[in-house]
Amino acid sequence: MTRKSIDHAFTSRNSLGAAGDPTYAGALSFMRRRQTKSPDGADVTVWGVPFDASVSNRPGCRFGPQALRRASAIFDNDPQYPFDRDLFAAMSVVDYGDCALDYRLPETAHETIRQEAEAILADTEFLLTLGGDHSITFPLLQAHVARHGKLSLVQFDAHQDTWPVAAGSHGRPRIDHGSFVKGAVDAGLIDPATSIQVGIRTHAPEDCGIAIIDGEAVEAMSAAAIAEQILARTAGSNVYLSLDIDCLDAAFAPGTGTPVAGGPSSAKILSVLRRLGGLALVGADVVEVSPPYDHADITAIAGATVAMYVLGLLAERENA
Repeated sequence: MTRKSIDHAFTSRNSLGAAGDPTYAGALSFMRRRQTKSPDGADVTVWGVPFDASVSNRPGCRFGPQALRRASAIFDNDPQYPFDRDLFAAMSVVDYGDCALDYRLPETAHETIRQEAEAILADTEFLLTLGGDHSITFPLLQAHVARHGKLSLVQFDAHQDTWPVAAGSHGRPRIDHGSFVKGAVDAGLIDPATSIQVGIRTHAPEDCGIAIIDGEAVEAMSAAAIAEQILARTAGSNVYLSLDIDCLDAAFAPGTGTPVAGGPSSAKILSVLRRLGGLALVGADVVEVSPPYDHADITAIAGATVAMYVLGLLAERENA
């Protein structure tokens, strides 16, 4: 049991080891990680991208990073289930805070996100992003591809996000959370032949050659079978993992902009994630958590737990 302390996000002198803050008090960062704008060689940097200017239905996920940090306080620094370890004993993790965006100039957001993500990736091994709407994944992919080359995308989502990247009146592509996958394929950022989408419960004009495990298949398959198919599809390639919280059924994630009924439970998707230790993960995000539509932090807790599972997989890899 970690000795009780307070405000670990600001008082910690290093980025290793669990915090001791009570779950109900203390400065909030993701899982009480030391907050800094200088990652300085951290194994993992967590940051937030509070942007929701491209949503097609209900706005509000600009408040997602705040909600995910608040919900992460529920992880009370005992060994984290199901990883049975202090995730930070040997893996240094910091919270960078949020990306600075000008709400008056939404058309500049993607370039700002890309530039800041590239700068963080120059100082850290792994970037875990808290969104924000799903359009932010496009500049995040740009930043990760600049470091790692073309990637495989593992996307948990109710939507394919392969709608055409239409030009706006200014002649530049519109910012749209429903077209980032199409844009990424067209730009050569991801390899469709090694990419996969899980939980899809809507139709789109095309699949771009990406494999799909749709909602009915997810319901029929075991978590182990889903994970096996993901691992087979990505075939050892470098993977970017993106989880739109609307992948979950609205009963488990009401706080999102475009909920779709008929999805999997949080337990099912967490069980899939737990089996993905074999992925060559190089980056990840959790997006579309919209607190104004949430109840009792149900959605935020689910999203924060997904992010914690990503850290758990990385901690196991660090200690392998």
